[in-house]
Amino acid sequence: MLRGFYNAAQAMLVKQRELDAIGNNIVNVNTAGYKKDEIIMNTFMDELILVNGRKETSGHFLQTYADISKTNLEQSNFTYTESNFDVGIYGNVYFNIRGKDNEIYQTRNGQWELDSEGYLVLGDAGRIQGQSGDIYLGTGDFIIDNAGIIYINNQPVDQLSLTYIPQGSDVEKIGDNLMRYEGDGTIPEDEFFDIIQGCWEHSNVDGNKEITQMMEVHRLYEANSRILQYLDTINSRAVEIAAIQ
Repeated sequence: MLRGFYNAAQAMLVKQRELDAIGNNIVNVNTAGYKKDEIIMNTFMDELILVNGRKETSGHFLQTYADISKTNLEQSNFTYTESNFDVGIYGNVYFNIRGKDNEIYQTRNGQWELDSEGYLVLGDAGRIQGQSGDIYLGTGDFIIDNAGIIYINNQPVDQLSLTYIPQGSDVEKIGDNLMRYEGDGTIPEDEFFDIIQGCWEHSNVDGNKEITQMMEVHRLYEANSRILQYLDTINSRAVEIAAIQ
């Protein structure tokens, strides 16, 4: 009986974590550069003690639990705007942002603007980083080529600082579209990437798929909740019968 309580409660906790991740993905379906979170499941072997003719025998079965939340770094599609301040990346490289805490973060959000001092910024997140640090432009009339070199009046003024993050890498999410990568980050010589000015990258969340998955996970959560209620009822009746006897 106690094992049944444990199994049902454990399943509810797992499904709750999945629902939290899916809900956050759906909220950010329209957030530029957002990378969806996925719950990674794992298993462990638990021991089951059986009593057969008053002789104890042992067996094993697999228990499932939510191990970690992992960020899916898959490339998403672009919306083309022809605005100088919209910049996308094709490939496994990321823009670098210096936050207000002076820490460097990575992002695929390319919806930029100029701050009051003429620096290139990502909203309130921080300033876009170039090879020389914060990128000062002072004007909206600039060009970024496919290698990330920035030109004003046909003269190079800086080059975007980029970080290489391979697919499947572990990153730490900071807010909705910033992340921190602890790896080397150096772009390999044979790694292809393309900086595309005049577009921005969408979230890689498939809204229809996430909603369908949410419905399925919610049904499983409710099923385990009902099992827990049934077990509680059976336990209560067993206590009542024991009290009468």
